[in-house]
Formats: sequence, C-alpha cells, structure tokens
Amino acid sequence: MSAHNVALIVIDVQESFRHRPYFREEGLAAYIARQQALIDGARAAGVPVVQIFHVEDEGPFSEASGNVTTLKPLRIEPDATFRKRRHSALVGSGLDVWLVRNGIRKVIISGIRTEQCCETTARHASDLGYAVDYVGEATLTFPMTDAGGREWSAEEIRARTELVLAGRFARIVTVQEALAGLSEKIAA
Repeated sequence: MSAHNVALIVIDVQESFRHRPYFREEGLAAYIARQQALIDGARAAGVPVVQIFHVEDEGPFSEASGNVTTLKPLRIEPDATFRKRRHSALVGSGLDVWLVRNGIRKVIISGIRTEQCCETTARHASDLGYAVDYVGEATLTFPMTDAGGREWSAEEIRARTELVLAGRFARIVTVQEALAGLSEKIAA
C-alpha cells in the first residue's frame, strides 16, 4: 500500500468527555503527546487526517452544548470531518463513502475511548475489508467497574482491547511503528 491509500482516523477526541463523571486527567498529557505525534507524522507523510466527532441530541455530546470541539490542547487540521451517532465511525457518518471515493484501503485508528468507539471502528473497518493499524498508545480511556465490582484500569482495558484485536481485526502498532510504515511506503 502506498501512503496515498492510507488515512489516519482520529475518533471522538472532543471536549465533551471533560463533562462526563468518569473523565480523568491522569494519562491525558501523555495521550495528547502521542496523538499529536501521530497527527503531525501523518500530515508530514501526506496521509489524510480524518476527524470524527460523536454527537447526541442532549448533554455534553450535543452540538448545542458547545463541547463538540477538539479536546484541548490537541491541534488538528483535518482533511475531512464527520459526525457520528453510533459506536462505529463507519455507521451513518459518511466516512465509508469518503474512504471509497478517496481510494483508501488502510486505516490507522486512534482516539477516545479505546474499548468503545476505537475498537468498534477497527472491527467494523476490518470486516469491510480495510487493513487496520490500531495505535493503542494513541487511544485514551478511563477506568471502568464491572458487574462484579472490580475496577479495571485504563491500562488493563487497553491491554484487553489490543489482545482481542491483534491478528484478527488489526495490526497493533505504536505511534513510531505506524509512522515508520508510512515513511517506508513513501520511500518505495
């Protein structure tokens, strides 16, 4: 694949999350640094950057809330922006049409929440026939408590997501590996 048929998908990196009770600042700075490095590296390689926003009718994810904006301090100038109402960025947003029209055959997945919209989009993209690079370190999530009362850390959730995606739905890569793959394709 060439860099011309690859797109970086940045999912739900929006201020809306700051207004959810589960939001935590811990890990946020490191995540923003990795997400920014991925965006900047994709841009430098000539890879289109696609921004996805999650929207709902009410609450912090509604357009009326004013929170459906890029999470600060991330800087992104997307080639395309889509709004979604489902977990997969490929359902009802127009992203699927844009990918086909632009000849995209491989997607690089990043964003918020690791186990929810990022994982769901990765699985969906794989099922549609896209090659998927899942950049777990450029995803963010928050601790969750299961039905038995056990709290799962963000790190445990990320490890679980990478485990179930690896070799089935996606290639699990670091930011550095994702960017190295882009520069290799350009050099070829």
